[in-house]
Amino acid sequence: MQFGRHLRELSRLRAGVIVSTALALLAAVWSVAHVSLLPPRLEPRSVEQATAYTQLVVDTPMSAIVDLRQATSDIDSLKNRAVLVGNVMASPPVRAQIAGRAGVPAHALQIVTPRTPNQPRARETADNKKAPTDLARSTEQYRLDIQVNPTVPILDVYAQAPTADAAARLANAAAAGLGDYLDDLGGSERTPDEAQVRLRQLGSARGDVLNDGVALQLAVLTFLFVFAASCAAVVVIGRMRRGWRMAAIAEET
Repeated sequence: MQFGRHLRELSRLRAGVIVSTALALLAAVWSVAHVSLLPPRLEPRSVEQATAYTQLVVDTPMSAIVDLRQATSDIDSLKNRAVLVGNVMASPPVRAQIAGRAGVPAHALQIVTPRTPNQPRARETADNKKAPTDLARSTEQYRLDIQVNPTVPILDVYAQAPTADAAARLANAAAAGLGDYLDDLGGSERTPDEAQVRLRQLGSARGDVLNDGVALQLAVLTFLFVFAASCAAVVVIGRMRRGWRMAAIAEET
């Protein structure tokens, strides 16, 4: 009878390990892929995060960078102009231009405007306001962080996207989209060409993945955590059932 009880305990333990393994595998798959039952399919979840970087010079038609005939005071005024241009990038028309060139929905694009001594932190708007769900979807976001060089009229453009190619495309789209908007605005306002602001991109952006291999690491960690928690639950439940059974036997005797 004692031997039969041990066999039953081993059988329950084996079943518990099988159930724990199945739950851990399901959790590991869910951590790196979207699971759909109707219709049944697995869609990879974006867990990697990539960035890209480029620079934009806020310049004049006759470039102040190479034209020695322009005084340095013009560069000082262009620094203030760079702050204004950087803030314009977050406006809905420019956002639409950038999103269209990058091939992403405009509502999925977040743009953080430049920070200055008078505005040391990014302004909180409906587009960059923090929410509890941001942590879960942070790797699936398209984001532009615009910073102004304090000494020269240069905009530093940092792009974030799920892949390296998408990040580079977004950074380049920011330069082209803002330039197109300024050209259209100058034309609609009938501003002479020699009086319009010019944006000059200092080389094309190149994207890099920040957390390469994170999908495998996340799946392994999720499997180990869920497996350990499930096994602990099986042991606790088994001990509780054994305690209840012994208490029932004691009452009967």
